[in-house]
Amino acid sequence: MSLWSRTRNAVHGEITRTAMELFLTRGFDATTIDEIAAAAGISRRSFFRYFGTKEDVVLGDLIARGEEIRQALEARPDGEEPWTALCNALHSVKDTAYDDDTMLAIFRMVHGTPSLRARSIEKHLQWQALLTPEVRRRLGADPADPFDVRADALVATVITCLDVAGEAWTRGDGAVSLEDLFDAAAAAVRPPGSRAVP
Repeated sequence: MSLWSRTRNAVHGEITRTAMELFLTRGFDATTIDEIAAAAGISRRSFFRYFGTKEDVVLGDLIARGEEIRQALEARPDGEEPWTALCNALHSVKDTAYDDDTMLAIFRMVHGTPSLRARSIEKHLQWQALLTPEVRRRLGADPADPFDVRADALVATVITCLDVAGEAWTRGDGAVSLEDLFDAAAAAVRPPGSRAVP
């Protein structure tokens, strides 16, 4: 990685940490971009060099996470049933940026803020676009067939299970692990005959 890239990543990380501290202390809607810029020691213009919106500070890494899941899915054995491969790919990608208490506070903020919730759904739709081609390949589907909805349905359902698990984890104050809640949601809708997630 070049010096420029390392510097950019360091500044991006510093702005994110500063903004998240303000969001979790004051609230997302109560924190302005000007306040984030001032606390981070940058101009408002510089903020927009790194983030398109205030919501992207909280959710911007979801696209990178989607790419990690895509790579994990492609690395699953070819003989693995698509539903199981999707679930295992999701299990293999862990968010280690924050501890559980901070993650819980972030989840509460996302689920309680309409603009963040909408942005989260938008990012998950981008995940669907990333993951569907590999599932279509595993199903032997014709990529040019607009009426074969199997892959889209499988990916959308797995992402919905993750979202449902996140909401339950937030409501329950993290008393049950997010992974266990995802497994419970996935088990409730697992296609007949598919193998259990190990």
